[in-house]
Amino acid sequence: MENIVIEGKLIQVLAAQEGQSTRGAWKKQDFIIETAEQYPKKVCISCWNEKTQDLSKFQMNDSLKVSINIESREYNSKWYTDVKAWRIEKINAENGTNTAEIPASDDIAGISFSSDDSDDLPF
Repeated sequence: MENIVIEGKLIQVLAAQEGQSTRGAWKKQDFIIETAEQYPKKVCISCWNEKTQDLSKFQMNDSLKVSINIESREYNSKWYTDVKAWRIEKINAENGTNTAEIPASDDIAGISFSSDDSDDLPF
């Protein structure tokens, strides 16, 4: 799967969720960004485990560039789609450059962590 990036303004951070699975303890936190298109879209993105701490480094209304994985799974004949962040970067509003980059998680197999082209569409 190619590198998928969404850019938008951080508009909400939801409460963290914690639990225990057969593989150990886990933590999840969702956040909402709003795209800067003619017709802005709101996207709910999930951070898992150590990424939940990284999310706290950003403030409301920060412009972010979020690298994501999209995955769907079936449960009881219904499909559920997850949008998971694996890199979050703050975009400097003055010149469009990235600052305060949160490094990519290295526990995601099969993902290229090379930087993507700046003129790729975010969807």
